[in-house]
Amino acid sequence: MRASFLTCVLAGLTAVNAIATISVKGSKFFKSDGSQFFIKGIAYQLVPDDPLINNDQCKLDASLMKDLGANSIRVYHVDPSGDHKACMSTFADAGIYLWVDLDTFTTQINQESPHWNETQLKAFQAVMDEFQQFDNTAGFLVGNEVLTKANGSVAAPFVKAAARDLKAYRNSKKYRDIPVGYSAADIASLRPMLQNYMACGTNASESLDFFSLNAYEWCGQSSYTQSGYSQLTKNATGYNIPIFLSETGCIEPKPRNFDDQQAIFGDEMSSVWSGSIIYEWIEEANGYGIIKYGEKGEASPENPDGYTRSGTPTPISPDFPNLSNHWKTLNPTGVKESNYNPTLTPPPCPAYTSDVWEVNGGVALPTLGQTFDAGVQSSITKGTAAATGSAGQASQSATKGAAPGSPIREVQGMGLGLIGVLVGFFWWM
Repeated sequence: MRASFLTCVLAGLTAVNAIATISVKGSKFFKSDGSQFFIKGIAYQLVPDDPLINNDQCKLDASLMKDLGANSIRVYHVDPSGDHKACMSTFADAGIYLWVDLDTFTTQINQESPHWNETQLKAFQAVMDEFQQFDNTAGFLVGNEVLTKANGSVAAPFVKAAARDLKAYRNSKKYRDIPVGYSAADIASLRPMLQNYMACGTNASESLDFFSLNAYEWCGQSSYTQSGYSQLTKNATGYNIPIFLSETGCIEPKPRNFDDQQAIFGDEMSSVWSGSIIYEWIEEANGYGIIKYGEKGEASPENPDGYTRSGTPTPISPDFPNLSNHWKTLNPTGVKESNYNPTLTPPPCPAYTSDVWEVNGGVALPTLGQTFDAGVQSSITKGTAAATGSAGQASQSATKGAAPGSPIREVQGMGLGLIGVLVGFFWWM
């Protein structure tokens, strides 16, 4: 009897983790079965603190996401002390992976006064400790839109330092090699310096495992060239680590046709880009949702902005079917891992250019506990680079900074609607 019971338990555990894991090789993601992985994702943050602890809700949402054709969710904020086993199992059963941000509102790296300290590190580590156990955790992000202007580039070394320390922690704990990356705001004046800086240098332990971009350039009846996607792809061609769109989905003009997905998963981009994450799942004040849980009502303690945040999800038409119809027909096969032997090398670290890119090549990264003071500023802007070089001039494509219909200027790491929820919660308290 005991043997039978243990057999059942082990079978159950196998079922929970019966999803291929994701890893990085060269500039591509691969599943542990050897097939290339392309992200078809949705930004998923129903509530400010953690949407991955209510399994009843996860079941409802995962089922509809599977119908949509999604294979990934991005979650911006989680509570590492919560119990995530049930929700993560539910999403795994639906074939859905998690890309999770490690920071919070109080631990995020800030471009105005950048610092990287023990408190931040421990908070990031706690999230990694919790989510490394799940086979469908695909990647960790050390920041979201930290840099939003040219003279904010001095914060870039702090982002890279965070990635360095989290990768070192991951390896010291002998965790699975879950990729560590960053999600950047699409600021034209920072292209391509930011993405090149995050991957440059001869020491791979100090570079990102992947880079991602929040880009809202393709709006309405646009095209690969008109939207600026051709320039983004030109900048990314030859990039030595995976790159994908961590937020996309312009809302002006409506309805959203999601025609950019044809380019992203088609011949024009799929050899360079690893997919995209649509912003966002839930309809709220910012107008980016593709589902709703009911009609907007009066503010209440549960729903301070009037938008219901739980229940049976109802697709918003025509946005939801437009996206679903694209994803159902777009299935790039890519390359088998066994046939992929990359020879890509890191890009040169971009040189200092006043008011454009104010980091002087491959300067030494900040150590744990350093803050941005005059001494650090001098070392970043004037220091001797370990691996310098010109990575090209800033590209000016269809947009300058945030594109029309972009939530990029909302509070970093979370849409305006959720910020409203937070404000509402505090007001009700």
